[in-house]
Amino acid sequence: MGKTALLVIDVQNAMFEEGDPVYEGERLLTNIKQLIAKARKDNVPVVYIQHSDEGLEKGSEAWKIHADIAPAMMDAIVHKTKPDSFYQTTLEDELKRHGVEHLVLAGMQTDLCVDTTCRRAVSLGYRVTLARDAHSTWNNSALTAQQIIDHHNDVLRWFAAIRRTEEIDFHEEAGV
Repeated sequence: MGKTALLVIDVQNAMFEEGDPVYEGERLLTNIKQLIAKARKDNVPVVYIQHSDEGLEKGSEAWKIHADIAPAMMDAIVHKTKPDSFYQTTLEDELKRHGVEHLVLAGMQTDLCVDTTCRRAVSLGYRVTLARDAHSTWNNSALTAQQIIDHHNDVLRWFAAIRRTEEIDFHEEAGV
């Protein structure tokens, strides 16, 4: 049985700005807080993924991880500049250091970073569980945020186990 880790992807202040907040941001934060609490209770590594680019400049207030789910001293933070959390980052080294074989994913953006990281993790041989109610995005010109989330929960079932936050038990996930 391989060890499990929780990946919290791009839950940064900019995603909650008043002018264009992420869809159901409060629910998202509540569910991610629950996952983090469960992971810490079960001594499961929590790895934060933190994105930076032109609009999300490293070190800025907008770039910081949201205070409601702030990392603890023992948590790892991996910095990235592309939607793939593994691409040119230290993520795989971090996971190998802990003997991780299974990932539970939460965060944003559903249709970019969550999707890409999920698919890449599977390609690298990790088992993946996606917390179906702990990822979010924004409306686009064709679909509402809820439609995008629903679509990805359906499509990503080919790559990952799809579970609600309340259903995720890190002891059980290790045996998935």
